[in-house]
Amino acid sequence: MTLHQHDLTLRPITGPDELDLFNHLPYVLNDELAEDLAAGRRHPQWLWLALRGDRVVARAGWWSRAGDQHPQLMDIFDITDDIDDGVRLLAAALPAVVPAGTTPPEYGRHVPPDWRDQPATRLAVEDRMRALERFGARLFVERLRLQWRPGTPIPEPSGQLFFRPVRDAGELIELMTLVLDGTLDAYSRDDLTRMTARQAAVDQYHNELERFASPREWWRIATLPDGEPVGFVIPAHNGYNPIIAYVAVLPAHRGHGHIDEVLAAGTSVLAAQNVPRIRAATDVGNTPMAAAFARAGYVTFERQIDMTWR
Repeated sequence: MTLHQHDLTLRPITGPDELDLFNHLPYVLNDELAEDLAAGRRHPQWLWLALRGDRVVARAGWWSRAGDQHPQLMDIFDITDDIDDGVRLLAAALPAVVPAGTTPPEYGRHVPPDWRDQPATRLAVEDRMRALERFGARLFVERLRLQWRPGTPIPEPSGQLFFRPVRDAGELIELMTLVLDGTLDAYSRDDLTRMTARQAAVDQYHNELERFASPREWWRIATLPDGEPVGFVIPAHNGYNPIIAYVAVLPAHRGHGHIDEVLAAGTSVLAAQNVPRIRAATDVGNTPMAAAFARAGYVTFERQIDMTWR
């Protein structure tokens, strides 16, 4: 599909041979696109360009898990000069990419940690957001993207907690259900407006944790000496990076500093694999979790803007 609007040509790329053209606008995800196309996580018809002559003035891209029929995330959107170029691109691409009658997938954008303090960067971020708002998207949450590097000290075990593998899905889902009580995570809080805590836990287990190809033997449950569960941590690999996918302490055991030891256990599991880095994320508003990651030596290397059509 190619649309011509006055001086603007709006179309998806023809195939992998046009990735260089699509990547003419810089972004941290550019290096992943070729592999994503080959693996079926992206498709040419999901990578749209706005061209003025042969110059790329805006672009938009969507991602999914391999095998998914429809995109799960809009994670690329760039405008070079005029916000109207981005608006016209969205007007053409959204109806072509998003099935009629369905809610568009959420938008996520990696930004520098100090993006508000850089006038040019701030303007670019806010222009993209304003363009998306024209189509009904709204800011959902801002998140910290965190990174641990080899050589960063990992706290020694205190001896107060013991760690063992997860016995089965049922055990982990039960613990995931319990930790949703009092959660500060924006996505979990949103889930709880639409479903029970157990339904939310089951959904996250099957649609996220279960899909990681990394060994489930990495997953750890923290217990007291008598075997009572205190929390858990899910070290994993998401296909791009080693990650701390989930870390939590049960409500009855919060406030005792256990989160530090639980997070250290997960970090140790991944560090033992000689990984080049470990990634994690948490909401800007989840200050206790952000503080725990900071104490563990995780550094905020980016932030992430998430917008939804909910």
